[in-house]
Amino acid sequence: MSSSPPPLPSPTGGGHGAAPSPEIHLTRRTTVAYAFGSVGTGVFATVPGLVLAYYLTNTLGVAAGAAAFVVAVPKAWDVIVLPIVGRFSDRAAANVGSRLPFLKLAGILLPLSFVLIFAVPPALGAWGAAAWVFLAFIVASTAFALFQVPYIALSAELTDEPEERSTLMAWRVAFLTVAILLGGALAPVIRDALGGAYLGHFVMGIFMAGLMLAGIWLCIIGLSKAPARVAPAAEGSLVDQLKVVRQNKAFVALLIGFVIQALGFAAMLGAVQYYATYIVGNPTAVTIMFVCLVAPAIVVMPLWNWVAHRFGKTRGFLAATGVFLVGAVILFLGGRDMSLANAAVAIAICGVAYGGCQMFPLAMMPDAVAADRERTGEARAGVFTGMWTAGETLGFAVGPGLVLVVLAITGFVSSKADEQVVQPDSAITGVLLAFSAVPAILMLISVPLIHRYGVESVKPIVPAPSRGARP
Repeated sequence: MSSSPPPLPSPTGGGHGAAPSPEIHLTRRTTVAYAFGSVGTGVFATVPGLVLAYYLTNTLGVAAGAAAFVVAVPKAWDVIVLPIVGRFSDRAAANVGSRLPFLKLAGILLPLSFVLIFAVPPALGAWGAAAWVFLAFIVASTAFALFQVPYIALSAELTDEPEERSTLMAWRVAFLTVAILLGGALAPVIRDALGGAYLGHFVMGIFMAGLMLAGIWLCIIGLSKAPARVAPAAEGSLVDQLKVVRQNKAFVALLIGFVIQALGFAAMLGAVQYYATYIVGNPTAVTIMFVCLVAPAIVVMPLWNWVAHRFGKTRGFLAATGVFLVGAVILFLGGRDMSLANAAVAIAICGVAYGGCQMFPLAMMPDAVAADRERTGEARAGVFTGMWTAGETLGFAVGPGLVLVVLAITGFVSSKADEQVVQPDSAITGVLLAFSAVPAILMLISVPLIHRYGVESVKPIVPAPSRGARP
């Protein structure tokens, strides 16, 4: 393993010709430009999960089983490709002094492939349509990986100050939350305004791709002159680097805790339509609940940023987790007769926590990455963030499936759109458990892992020797 010190900062736009600087600090331009990147990631993370399954089954005529395959396999592909992209990103950044080439490639491929997902020719049959969407979604997922991994890796390289990373993540999560709101609220409205079906989905796809295009390229342009501390790429194969990353106990504890919480949030989002229909008794209330869960995160982000500076990130993360537990317990104790008003208040409490539960781990992760870089003098930020994003993707992919398992165990009765069925009492209880108790239990499980991060992050990490030559 190389023992040479990290090189001096160079512009993220490429090259090593910038004047040497012993420290890097954030500017407002860099902070805002970086945050704009979350517009692209937020839209892509929200819109397919909201409309893609319905598009496949109710517009393209794809059978539910085949539609599940089309939706699930690209997510599984992401889990595989994300660490690989991370390794290539590290090597490219070390060679050219920039991660921006990856972002630029994604800035072209992601919007284009997203439009193609919703541009299926009407003449195609169900199987042809399924194949079209599957291939377009695979390309879009790969493009998303090309953007997301180096984008997150930059958070450890744009500043040398841990406190500034908290501010950077606060801005990023605020922009991310706005993007989630825009995508989640506007996509169905645009689709339905044009009658749904082929034209509605196509226009919606173009509009959402435009949002992603604008966010990604505003990020790229704004970061083109920003300095970043790029270290030499770590030696050894990807497998070697993953083994070294796993020895960073603080990072591993944080990653597992974050994935468990992502699973909890995904379960709550996956169960919200069932909760609105069978507990509140108003299927259309799902929009209100979605806004109550996401919107408070924007409002309270400055508060969570203040908590990070005043009390530390680990304590802040634990506090946000505790706030979420309060909201989830209120929902559980409200039982099966919860009114919409009371449910909205409890969900808004969870929404306050959501902002912190996103900001704190995203600010703590680059601290662990920077500590590894400073200790070894080698760049593994892409590998770290590849593992991080793969874990996050896995958590959000499994969450809705966990809800379906709970409903199946409790006897939920499925039906077609034109059928009316009476759910057994056990199924209604299952809906309540999936929306409140399951996320609460997952949050509790994450607490000792968050605490462990706080302990391990202050311990020196003994570097393990890398095996094998650099490929």
